[in-house]
Amino acid sequence: MMIDYVSQALTFLATAFVLVIGLVALWAVCAFVIDILQTNDPVRRNYPLVGRFRHLFSSLGEFFRQYFFAMDREEMPFNRAEREWVVRASKGKKNTVAFGSTKNLSPTGTPIFVNCPFPYLEEEDIIIPSMIIGPHAREPFEATSIVNISGMSYGALSRPAVKALSKGAKRANCWLNTGEGGLSPHHLSGDCDIVFQIGTAKYGIRNKEGGISDDKLREVASISQVKMFEIKLSQGAKPGKGGILPAAKVNAEIAKIRGIEEGTASISPNRHPEINSNAELLDMIGHIREVSGKPVGFKTVISSPAWVSNLCKEINKRGVESAPDFITIDSGDGGTGAAPMALMDNVGLLVRESLPMVLNVLAEHGLRDRIKVVASGKFVTPADVAWAFCAGTDFVVTARGAMFALGCIQALKCNQNTCPTGITTHDRRFQRGIVPKEKGERVASYINNLVNEVDTIANSCGVLEPRGLRRYHVRMVKNDGNSILLSELYPWPEGTAPTKAEYPDAVRRYQAAE
Repeated sequence: MMIDYVSQALTFLATAFVLVIGLVALWAVCAFVIDILQTNDPVRRNYPLVGRFRHLFSSLGEFFRQYFFAMDREEMPFNRAEREWVVRASKGKKNTVAFGSTKNLSPTGTPIFVNCPFPYLEEEDIIIPSMIIGPHAREPFEATSIVNISGMSYGALSRPAVKALSKGAKRANCWLNTGEGGLSPHHLSGDCDIVFQIGTAKYGIRNKEGGISDDKLREVASISQVKMFEIKLSQGAKPGKGGILPAAKVNAEIAKIRGIEEGTASISPNRHPEINSNAELLDMIGHIREVSGKPVGFKTVISSPAWVSNLCKEINKRGVESAPDFITIDSGDGGTGAAPMALMDNVGLLVRESLPMVLNVLAEHGLRDRIKVVASGKFVTPADVAWAFCAGTDFVVTARGAMFALGCIQALKCNQNTCPTGITTHDRRFQRGIVPKEKGERVASYINNLVNEVDTIANSCGVLEPRGLRRYHVRMVKNDGNSILLSELYPWPEGTAPTKAEYPDAVRRYQAAE
């Protein structure tokens, strides 16, 4: 009896094997014929069947380069060393390394910080002072964190990802920017401070004509968590192009929040139709500030200082009260969920050039203290952030750093609704990988550790907190391999350079005394 069962099993396996081989052979013959007859792909037409492997290997090349072939400092847009720093920081692990740095310090533009021979003692640490934004608004915002979370829409990000960011922002005591997709319940779920971004489509506050509804604006502003409004003029990844949310990512909830049709691609206008000049920009800022009572600024990528100078002239003509309360300067190498490659690769200055440029223009027109500056664009590691404070920024925001803290693996699938980590997809199969409470703690740990290590760099340079950093605290490597002080590369206009930082005893916190 046992022999009969074995014989039957072997016969079944042999039959199945022959069937599979037959199906594979049939598929190969069909594919061969199809490849010869098709006219779209010349490689497959000339090399039927074999030519298909070219597409397979091309699609897998990105994967193999990232995990097997690329060195720790080679990848773009973020290399493995940078991503791993974020992961360790988000998990609260030690970020010390052994033997020696693997970073190449010779490429042009590399920042090298100028250490002080006699820095402050560690027990002389201070609490980083908060900063008031929007002194002329009815409800100014007292911002406590120097590093905050940049704009990422619900839609571009998944529901659990936004919830995790909200919880993380609350624990880190920083603000969370909504991105241009409007305010969702998930942004509010963690009870963090919110910056409401007004994109060109006015999602969340739009009227039937696509403009701003004052009633909806007041309704949003009445939410206590909403602290400021940011008008998005442009972003570094796609200057001159509005937001792009593929149809596959527009589910019923997102469609309702944005006021668009479900399953239809969300394509925002390439600019605000109401803003055709600096005068109209200031008019809109004033209107939103008056209706909402909250501070109002704008986000843009810079390519010329002349436009900023003309804006400053218009502000001074009207009075400093008319000025935007803050300007977010995005970098030409900024990130996004979807953008035309022609814009992402070629348009807009990098923040390394545009940030000191804008700060100098504001100082020249006497508006540096009135308008707070927020730096945005690839600020993920302590050195990046510390450089921005040397240049003179007031705040730094990061989006992709927060995404790495959530678990992003840089799969570059943000625009395809197939993100394997669940961060940028609305497919529930992948979203289950994100537990908002746990990932929120990681986001908070990342922000806190980032601030702490920026503070460590500041202390090494001889100042007690990051906003005490000056342009003479960092050198930039030149083409010849030597370096030059940032203060020499981008000198402040005469008579406007910030003075040596002062630290009132009221904000000193001596750890030894505690």
